[in-house]
Amino acid sequence: MISKTFLKETKELLRDGRVRIAIIIVLSLLGVAVWISARHYQNVNEQYALAKTAERGIWDNQGEKNPHSAAHYGTYAFKPKYPLSLVDQGVDKYAGTSIFLEAHKRNEAQFSAAADQTGLARFGDLTPDFILLFIIPLLIILLGYNSFTKEREMGTLTLLKSQGISGWKWLMGKWAALFLPIFGITAVVFLLAGVLLGNLSDFGVFRWNSLLMLFLVYMAYYIIFINIVLLISSRTKKSGISLVVSLCVWIITCLAAPKAASNIAETKHPYPTRQEFAANVLKDKKEGLDGHNPWSKEAKLLEEQVLREYGVDSLHQLPFNFDGYRMQKGEEHQAEVYFKHYNYLKEQYTQQSRVYKGLAAISPYLPTRFLSMAIAHTDYDTHWDFADAAETYRIATQKFLNDNFAVNSSYGEWSYRADATTWKELPAFEYNPPELNTILSRNSSNLGILGIWLLASFGLLLFTSKTI
Repeated sequence: MISKTFLKETKELLRDGRVRIAIIIVLSLLGVAVWISARHYQNVNEQYALAKTAERGIWDNQGEKNPHSAAHYGTYAFKPKYPLSLVDQGVDKYAGTSIFLEAHKRNEAQFSAAADQTGLARFGDLTPDFILLFIIPLLIILLGYNSFTKEREMGTLTLLKSQGISGWKWLMGKWAALFLPIFGITAVVFLLAGVLLGNLSDFGVFRWNSLLMLFLVYMAYYIIFINIVLLISSRTKKSGISLVVSLCVWIITCLAAPKAASNIAETKHPYPTRQEFAANVLKDKKEGLDGHNPWSKEAKLLEEQVLREYGVDSLHQLPFNFDGYRMQKGEEHQAEVYFKHYNYLKEQYTQQSRVYKGLAAISPYLPTRFLSMAIAHTDYDTHWDFADAAETYRIATQKFLNDNFAVNSSYGEWSYRADATTWKELPAFEYNPPELNTILSRNSSNLGILGIWLLASFGLLLFTSKTI
């Protein structure tokens, strides 16, 4: 019964010209989107490699210079574009690609793609994630909205019941006929993405198992939609009503729920404005040691403490340059200030994420979206990891420079110049994104919610098969 129903439904889909046209359009859009994303990925990473090499060359060839001058001269930490961003670009467009690392200050990532775009960008980009998340669910609705209603409208349901049809077998045949084209389209797209990425420079972070996991997440998302569409079709009497209800579910699931979740999360756990954040940082900075001000109360207390610790009467008698030591202590204080305030931002982000997860019960789109971005390394968690790694490197750089100044010069010797080869001793900045196991562990709640949606939709669908 299952195979016969499957063959019948498949033949009807193939004979329907609207279905063929819709599938061809979706495949064409996906092919173009993947090709555009692959080109964009390759171009961005070529620019990344050039910028990284050029910036390191500038740093290494500063010549003889005071280490503290080099600290203010600064350098950049660049974020590469990860391979699976070809499938899901996530927040990369808005998060910035490079961070300027300098003394006394933690900077935010800058040069985001969104900042360079014109007003036409508000109409959206043709990206694989847009089609995968929004268009394919619409295709599922087009293929399946009349799966059961057409049987009622054509009068074949009464005939089938008179022959003692098994409800669940009939349902599974229709389910398989709807699942197969969606599975085929998605598999082709992901296989194409894998082949393209396999022939592009991946900077060591592309893994086939991550692509497979991403494919499974999207298939779970589509199965949920298939179950919902068939459930609606089985409970309504007219195809028109089934189509309208299915489209309403799509609007609520893919458009209204994510926007509502975003607004609720931002209202309950708002970020401070840029002005408030800068004012709070400046206030806390002033309450501690300023490495540039040797006459402040905090500097004098540090001076007395160090003199007692080394048992000497004068800063000139110390075995190191106290100016460099004081500046390093000032850097450590300012690093703590930045850690405090950026940690607050991360706490607000965590609270907002909890709101999103709490509202995921009304939309399978939310856990799918978060899992997709996380696996593709295009989510805010990865961006935070990159920013924290850059800050750790900035702090280590300042210590390297201040220690050089303190060890190799005498107190008051501001004319000291470090050797031209000194800068090459500083290791280059490297960042490796989290591994797949770490990502899945972080997103265990999203996996759980998606699993609940999957099981619940299957359960309702099978329960409905008894009353068809």
